[in-house]
Order: sequence, then structure tokens, then C-alpha cells
Amino acid sequence: MGDSSTVFGGCTFTFVPGKELTETAVSELSQLIVKSGGEVLDRKRDGTLPLAQITHIISNTIDFPEYTETKALLIPVVRTKWISASLAKGKQAQLRPYTPDPRMIFSDVVVTAADIPETDKETIIGAVTAMGGMDSVAVNKLTTHICALSLDHEKCQLALSKGLKCKIVLPHWFDDCFRLGKKIDEAPYLLPDPEILQAHPDKDVQVPSSQHLQGATSARPDYLPASADSITGARPVLTVFKDIKVMLSSDLAIRDRLRSIVHDLIQEGGGELTDDIETCDWFVCQYRDGPDYVRASHLGKTVGSLSWLYYIITMNEWTSPLLRLLHYPVPRDGIPGFKDKRITVSNYGGEARIYLENLITAAGAIFTKTMKADNTHLVTARDNSEKCDAARDWNINMINHLWIEESYARCEMQSVTNDRYTCFPARTNLGEVIGQTPLNEARVAALFYPGGPSNSAPISIRKRRIVELAEDNSYADGPAEGVSIGRQAHKDFDVMKDTDEDFAVKSTEVFGVPAKRRTSAQQISTPSRTRHVRSGKENETPSTVSSSVRSAKDKAISRLSEIAPDIALYEKEKKRSAKDGNGHWGGKRALDQVEKESNLKRNASSPSRAAEPDDELTSEKRPAKKARPTLPQVELRVVLTGFKRWVNDKHKEDADRVGSMQLSSVELERDLTNDFVQKKLRDMGIAVVPDGQAVDYLVAPQIVRTVKFLRNLSKGATVVSSEWIEDCLDSKKAVDPADYLLKDVESEKKFELKLTTSTERARKNAGKLLAGIPIYCTANIKNGTDSYKAIAEANGAIFMTYAARSGTTIRPTNPEDDVDGPEPVYLLSTAQAAETKLWKRFEEMARKGNMEPRVVASDWLLDVAMRQELFWDEKYLVTNFFNDKGW
Repeated sequence: MGDSSTVFGGCTFTFVPGKELTETAVSELSQLIVKSGGEVLDRKRDGTLPLAQITHIISNTIDFPEYTETKALLIPVVRTKWISASLAKGKQAQLRPYTPDPRMIFSDVVVTAADIPETDKETIIGAVTAMGGMDSVAVNKLTTHICALSLDHEKCQLALSKGLKCKIVLPHWFDDCFRLGKKIDEAPYLLPDPEILQAHPDKDVQVPSSQHLQGATSARPDYLPASADSITGARPVLTVFKDIKVMLSSDLAIRDRLRSIVHDLIQEGGGELTDDIETCDWFVCQYRDGPDYVRASHLGKTVGSLSWLYYIITMNEWTSPLLRLLHYPVPRDGIPGFKDKRITVSNYGGEARIYLENLITAAGAIFTKTMKADNTHLVTARDNSEKCDAARDWNINMINHLWIEESYARCEMQSVTNDRYTCFPARTNLGEVIGQTPLNEARVAALFYPGGPSNSAPISIRKRRIVELAEDNSYADGPAEGVSIGRQAHKDFDVMKDTDEDFAVKSTEVFGVPAKRRTSAQQISTPSRTRHVRSGKENETPSTVSSSVRSAKDKAISRLSEIAPDIALYEKEKKRSAKDGNGHWGGKRALDQVEKESNLKRNASSPSRAAEPDDELTSEKRPAKKARPTLPQVELRVVLTGFKRWVNDKHKEDADRVGSMQLSSVELERDLTNDFVQKKLRDMGIAVVPDGQAVDYLVAPQIVRTVKFLRNLSKGATVVSSEWIEDCLDSKKAVDPADYLLKDVESEKKFELKLTTSTERARKNAGKLLAGIPIYCTANIKNGTDSYKAIAEANGAIFMTYAARSGTTIRPTNPEDDVDGPEPVYLLSTAQAAETKLWKRFEEMARKGNMEPRVVASDWLLDVAMRQELFWDEKYLVTNFFNDKGW
């Protein structure tokens, strides 16, 4: 082990603090670095990183403004764990396992192989290390995964006997992760009872929550979401806008009231709203076109969509608009190849479904809620559903969401025959990895704001060179496409210095990057799927770097050398004095000059052009299209439940729907709720939003125990009578909803509650009435589990389905810690024979976990959600409840 005082000798660090790296942690780590021979630099006065002086960046995320430039300069970005690992070894640890880049999907994995064939073992370990992981010869405390076919191997027995936290998985898990290029949940692959080998393929898989889609389901949201720091009360001061100038494009078409709100938020946070594209820092627009968009992109401004701006406001933290596809402006004409394509979705739920619908539309295709024979593609999270069966029968392309995401990210339609897009792991819903695909900046630049030295300002050349170099320094292909590893400190190769400290030109030496040799594909016999073998050594030194890596280094040096004159010109122009009011060269002056010279050349080369008749003037004039009336700004957001306006009332129907086709009462109700009523109300500034979104009012004819009613009551929505909707439609204007608060004395007596009291409690509970309480539900319960899951999770409960093959999911606790006795755990059930068989096993599981089992009728959950009060009565026990009902 080396001398710890010189571990970081010759290295200069800087930190990227944030929510994942606090200022306290930065201070402690900085002291460790200095004691170990390193140097730590703070950010510059303008808040940017001192890239010209540093050799390493310590960050637990790649989401910071200078990340693209660090890839261009091959400056390594590593997590804080790299510091402790280096100090523990007495020398600098490898960089690859500690990159924060999410595309290195195994960066937290330490794997050891057990009873699998030797060739498969080499393949798995090689691929894991290539994608950020490490291998371990023996099982130890650092081991996270054991790859095995059974528990008989001594490594598995050792892990079990010592109670290690590592997971024992089938090699199938690695195979599916390699094929997808995403790290999926290990649960279905865990020994001794892996679900993928036991469960029937047609058995339902729980739809996971979408962790990467917060604030990114739409490029242009309808409303400004609430702050992440405060569910109720005033929004906290936004520090993210400090000294930032924001420009809102005219193509956003936002109304004066919303613009005023955004203006106030930015100004209160120390920022400024501007209309000058030259001086703004952030440019927010809807489409990837127009002179302002192109100019902002060339000037290196941060360009994002309205959704991105709202996300910034919500999270109060900067994030790159390129990390989430719909945080960047959309192409006005979509992606080539998607026009007239009809695409539908299956097996995705919640935000994931909304996100895919908007992404498909942004790509230029037609999204259909139902599937017919004229559909061209089915995007599905599993290959098991009625739509999937129909797609096979009708020969419709069936792919996962990675196809539409990567087509949109790369600005071109990807082949549906790629194995990644047709991979559907047996017991996995791919909704768990949706939203992780970033935009390809180089492709966007090439297609939407191209430029060259002959027609661009020096700063646009600099921006383009940075993007190109970052692309060159990333992997060209493979599961971790786009990942840049970085370099170690090697001053011998830092041959070029420029006067601009913001962009010092460096050449680099690459360490730890394996040679890209092609090897024959090897097979893992158990999963029977092809694997790709990584060749080369993980810890190659400069003397053993392959010729391909040296070639890449030489190319980088050459490209950086070409940039130097452009940077010098940029610096010279930046320092020009603004004599005679002329100011800096560039911007509008440069564009005017270019356009003037272009017009002179065109007129000179075509002298007869002016005499030619104008085709548009001489042709027959077409009638002008009637402009669509603009909709009023949304003032109120409502959810309707149990609304029956025209059912069995022919006169109202004829008065409001002249010429419409006749429908049955059931069809009429459904049609009005989803279409006609919504359009009429929207014209009044009232938006009927889907269940699950933020609402102001819950509209119902009476107190009803529907999913919509209980979910939105749990959010604290004001409940108003459906007479309000009636009067709005009759008067053709929005009337005050405060005069229509729902009064239902009969239902209040029936359910033993006071609606106003329930609403007040819901606002205080803030969706956390059942926070931390585990609620199980039998898989075959009447009305299905989805409704109860929605209600339970709306109140913060931990909801799980309990079936015949469910294992133990309650973690045992120490009885001595339960001062007030064991906590209750609930199982929603009926008295059906198939469900009563589960009671005994559930009760045993609960008691082993030192919890009190309560097998209850679903009415307990409904009444708790309705009253917004956690209470208990033994009448809800199934043995009492259904006996009282005469079952």
C-alpha cells in the first residue's frame, strides 16, 4: 500500500455540490484531498468550473452545465466514493467503476461468479466491468451480486451463512440487462425461487412507478406545478434564478397572466426576464426552429422547453434540458419517417403512458388509444396483452419504448429489428426503466442549427467543436453508448495553453479504456442468448495503450489544435471596445452583413430575376383559412365523477347537441364526460383533467365511493355539486363554484361523516394519512386490485398484492423496540374460498415480522379514505363483516 499523503499528488479537484453532495460533505472531502497531496479549487466568480486548472471533477451526477465540455476535454468526472476507495488502496482507484454517468449501468455492482461455465463467467465479468462494475474472486462484504444457477455452490452457502446483503441471481439477469442496455430489477431472477422460472408468462406483472418522468411527460404542460419543497403554503424563494436572464420565445403562446407569474418568480429569485437573445442565459421555446432558436444554440445558451422551465421552478435546481427528451424543444415537423405512422401503447400506466403519448405525437406519428388493423406499431412494456396478441395476428411491429425514445433522441427512425427494441424480459414491466434516454446533442446540432467557419461567429464554432469533441470522446457503440470515462492527470500531454481560461485547450491521455478489438460472440448456455465479450485489460497503463486508443488521442489533439485560432479570434473580438456605438462584431451586425452580401451576389448573377413575374402573385389566390379562435386561459381544473347530465333527458340533449347521432344512455354518458362536456367547459376556462393530475374541484352529484372521488378527496380538492356544471353549460359561462359546495346529508349519515370535515383533514394530511402503513390485497378480490391500490397509494400507504405464491415481504423487527405493541398490517379480502386459504399464511408472515395481522373487508380502506381519519373497528374484520352481511 502506498503513502496516503501522496495519493492525490499532482491532482487538482473541484466539486459540484447539490442535493446529492452537500456543502458539509464537500468541506470534509476537501480536507481529505489536501491531506493526501491534492489541491481543491472553488468555482470561479461567475459560478463556472475552472476547467483550465483542474484534473478531476467530483460529482455524484452528470447534471451540471459544464458536463459536455468536460467530455470534450476528457476531464474525468467521478463520484465521491472514488476518493475513499483511493485512500483505502493507497493509490488512485480505477475511474470506470465510479463514474456518475447513468449509462454505466453496473457502476454499483461488484460481481462474483459461482457454478456457471467458464466461458460464460468470463463473458459476464468482462461485460460488467466494461459497463462500470467490478469483479471479485471471492465473496466479501463488498460483493453485491453472486451469479449462480443454484444455492449449492460454496460461495452462495458462505453468503447465506454470514448473512451478507449480496443478491444471488441467475445469469439471465445479466443477459437481459446487456440486451436492453438498462439495469432492471433483480427480484424476478433471485434464487432460490426465481420468478422467471416459476410464474406463468401470462401472469400479470405490477406496473411500476416511473421514477424518471417527474415534470417531463409533456413538452408544453398546461399549468405550473406545485413546488417540490412545499405541498401547501407559499412557494419558497427560487435560488436557481440568481443572476440568470431568461428569454421566453413568442412561439410559446403563453398568456399574460402566466407570463406575469413566471416573471415574478424569476425576479424574486434574483433573475431577470429579457427579450434580447444576445444577452440572455436561458432561452425557452416550443419548436426547434426560427432565428432566435438558432442564434441561442450557436451562442451556447441553455435552450429548453416550457416543461423544462417548470421543472426548474418546481425542483429549484438546475438540470440539463438534454437529459429528458421533452425538456428540449420539439421538432415542428416531427422526426423523418414517422409521418402517417399509427402507434398505440400497451402495458404502460400512469405518467409513463402520458409521456409515450406525447413523445409519439412529438415524433410526428399519430397516437391511437385503441388498436386496429391499420396501426403500424405497438409500443409495449411486455409481450403479453390483448393488443400484443392482435399485433401478432395482424403482423404489426411490436417493440418496447426504447425504440421510440432512441428514434426521437437520435432524430431518425431506428430499425425495429434491433434486439434491444424487441427484448421483453419474462417477469419485468419495462416501465421501470422508461425516461432514461438523453437527447443526442450532436445530432440535434447537425440537423437543427448547423453552421461552419464560413458563416458562424467564433462562439458558435466553439460550441460546435465542444459538442463534436464530446461525441468523439464517447463510445461509438455498445450498451453504454455515449459514456465518456475521462483521463488521469498527465501534464506531459497538456501541450497547448490558450489565453482564454474559460476554454483552455488540452490534449489528453486515456487510462483504463480497453482496446476496441472485435472478438467472436460467445454463448451463455443457461439463458441461450448471445453475449458480447469485452477485450483488453481494465487497468492498462500508457505503455500498453492500444494503437486505436492512441489514434483517438492523436485525433483529439489535432482537432483541439484546429480550434485554437478560432478561440483566439473570439477572444480578440470579445475585448474590442465599443467605439462610436458600434459595439462587438457579430450578432445582428454580422447577420445583416451576410444577408446583404448574399442578396447582392444573387441579384448580380441573375439580372433578369427582377423582371420575372412573381408566381405567387400571378397564380390564382386561394381563400384564406379561417383562424381558429384562441381558447381562454385555464382558470379552474376539475375532475368529474358520477356525472349524468343528459341521460334520459331528451330535451336537454336536443338543445345542446343539435345534429349529433343518438346514443344509448350508457354510451351518451361516457361520450359527454370524455368529449363534449370537456370542450364546452374548456371554452369557459374550465379544464376537465384526467384523474391523477392536480385539481381545484371535484365535481360529483352526491357522495360516492368511486376511485376518482376518493383519490381527489385525499388531495384536499373542494367537492362541488354537479349542478355547478349544469349551470355553467346552461348559462354558457363559468359561474362561481363556491356557491355549489356539495351537500348530501343522506350520504353523510350513511357513511357516518361530515364532508367539510373530511376535506379539511385531507388538506392537513397532504396525502400522507396512511404513510408507511403496509396494506396487502388478495389478487382475486372483487373489482380487482387496481382500484384499491390507487386509493391506498393516494393516501401514502405501502400497497402490495398478496397471492398464493407470494413470499415473505415483511422485514422482521425487534419486539423490544415496539413500546406501544406491534404495528398493524392489513390484508383486504372477501370471504370467497380462494381467498380464505391465504389468511393463515398471511397471519403467520405478519407475526414473524412482529406485526399484528388484520384481515379486513375493503370497506375499511374506503371508509378511512372517505373520512380522512385513521381509525379501527373490529366490525371490519372479514370474519365479522361478512357474517353481519349474511355471507
